[in-house]
Amino acid sequence: MDIKNVMILGDSYSTFIGYIPKEYKSYYETDPDCKTGVYKVEQTWWHQLMSETGANLVFNNSWSGSTVCHTGYDNADWSDTMSFACRLDKLIAEGFFEKNQIDTVFIFGGTNDCWAKVPMGEPMYDGFTKQDLFSFLPAVSYVIKRFKETLPNANLIWIINTWLDEPIVQGIKTACEHYGIHALQLKNINKIAGHPSVQGMTDIKNEVLEFLNQN
Repeated sequence: MDIKNVMILGDSYSTFIGYIPKEYKSYYETDPDCKTGVYKVEQTWWHQLMSETGANLVFNNSWSGSTVCHTGYDNADWSDTMSFACRLDKLIAEGFFEKNQIDTVFIFGGTNDCWAKVPMGEPMYDGFTKQDLFSFLPAVSYVIKRFKETLPNANLIWIINTWLDEPIVQGIKTACEHYGIHALQLKNINKIAGHPSVQGMTDIKNEVLEFLNQN
């Protein structure tokens, strides 16, 4: 699979200060004493991937701590701020995809939904209401459906983290299969404090690169 113009919709795993919107929270910053050892943008999985493939990262829309659905930690309402569904809706409304050519999207989410124990809800594929999107399964389908409608010819790849609860994993895989997009299940990612270490970032890059070479 060739990738040229890339967008990432993600959470902490894909952040780096200065490379995401300034109002978004970043987990990875320029602190040599950080827990993970990742303090240079060149160490991130996505920067390594862009360098090795020659692809162009058009936009990194990643927000540390964000959930796919509108429910955040402690049942917070993130329907107008942090949720993947909200952020995608805002990009579409602002005409981002009309102004920018995107041929590949990496959706890297579900980790915080798992950690925050958000409502799972029931699988659904159409007729979404705002209330539906406070649950994980409808929100996953909604995000994929909106991308499919907006970028019908793009490569859409949902990256699934390791160590997630099985209902989260299966929910993502089922929705990806329904809409005919790729689901990439990560296998062996080195982590410190639940986040990729320097080795973990390279692990992610290697598994993504292997996937691209096989598809």
